[in-house]
Amino acid sequence: MTLRFAPDTDAARPLYLLEPNAVEAWLADRSDRTRAWVRETGFSGKPGQLCLLPSETGGCTGAAFGLGSPEVQSRGRFLAADAQSRLPAGTWRIATPLSAERTAETALGWLLASYRFGRYKTAAASEVLLVAPEGIDAARIEQIAAGEALIRDLVNTPASDMGPQELETAIRDLAERCGAEVTTTQGAALETGFPLIHTVGRASPRAPRLVDLRWGDTGPRLTLVGKGVCFDTGGLNIKPGGSMGLMKKDMGGAANAIGLAQMIMQAGLPVRLRLLVPAVENAVGGAAFRPQDVLTSRRGFTVEVNNTDAEGRLVLADALSLADEERPDLMVSLATLTGAARVALGPDIAPYFTDDAGLADGLTDAALAVRDPVWRLPFHTPYEAMIEPGIADLDNAPSGGFAGAITAALFLRRFVENAHRYVHFDIYGWQPTAAPGRPKGGVGQGVRAIYHALPRLLDLPGRA
Repeated sequence: MTLRFAPDTDAARPLYLLEPNAVEAWLADRSDRTRAWVRETGFSGKPGQLCLLPSETGGCTGAAFGLGSPEVQSRGRFLAADAQSRLPAGTWRIATPLSAERTAETALGWLLASYRFGRYKTAAASEVLLVAPEGIDAARIEQIAAGEALIRDLVNTPASDMGPQELETAIRDLAERCGAEVTTTQGAALETGFPLIHTVGRASPRAPRLVDLRWGDTGPRLTLVGKGVCFDTGGLNIKPGGSMGLMKKDMGGAANAIGLAQMIMQAGLPVRLRLLVPAVENAVGGAAFRPQDVLTSRRGFTVEVNNTDAEGRLVLADALSLADEERPDLMVSLATLTGAARVALGPDIAPYFTDDAGLADGLTDAALAVRDPVWRLPFHTPYEAMIEPGIADLDNAPSGGFAGAITAALFLRRFVENAHRYVHFDIYGWQPTAAPGRPKGGVGQGVRAIYHALPRLLDLPGRA
């Protein structure tokens, strides 16, 4: 769906965003009638309070929304966006002065809160629109919101309508919109050149493939690799029903990489962008790969399969090997990879792994600036022995249950030797309960932080 600001109009109603200590000063400039009404409703600027301001004819002339104290606001993101779904339909404008950073955050939060996944609904939602506040880069914010909307649409689409072919189609549609080129490897060429991707996807009637998008012919090389497991049954190590219920989102890494690629291309960043998505379905069938099979990867490493439900790192390994052959300046992998990452940091925070301190500093600063929380976890080298089985070079699922996110990241790092900089994100890609700016469902994680950090990480011209 399209998330855009409304044209400015005299009909736009004012929305006053107020902290508790600002309510009285605001009321002093209101009419006696409005002051009496606001006090009668008990509005005091508490977080989430909404007071519609009535006209003399019974309509609504505006609204006041409580932000709470700065301490309360520090505990959440996009708090003002909560007003978007509770206001009457129509066009609104922010009528209270905010800092430049808060204004931009509020504007983005409003657009993100406007998102609705309506593919399977017949009733159209009413529109509550916002005029772009003065002083913001409205086009940039719209581009970021559009990338996030694409991520959410892809993740929210059930696997019946989002298999490997449909994921490829989404990438081709993006390429057509942005002037990029796409090639796809499948069939015999996939089996020969990318044996891990082929093996994971071979049991499904929906053919596995590697989709490769390229855009831009000057600037540093930036490669994004996204896990595109369109549905994960767990394979022969089949998941219980409760764990399989959200597996349409197991292509969330690919969705996040696709959304980030769209942001980069629409902004015209001076980079040579490459997007690689291994798109598969991990199915149960007679052709499924088995526990204790030993597979040979594109790079030549052998991998003992100790759990067919640890398939994401297998498909990523071949894609990373291809990406690494080009020696990119920055390579980013995004994947809904391990439950261990969720246990460690919960659903909101995206852990990432890198050996590059400068890269980590850039991501940390960017995450704080755009309120997109990420957290660095270590490539802890002493755990390398945990991914080395007795009969092969690597183990895809070490026993014991300890440090699962780290051992998965170490597994991926084995396939990256030539990239100048590498960072891996182990994301959840799902908002379990609705929050301001984040309806329940698919969600981008770490993408806005990466996007904000790119000019610094790649030393792009004109960066701040």
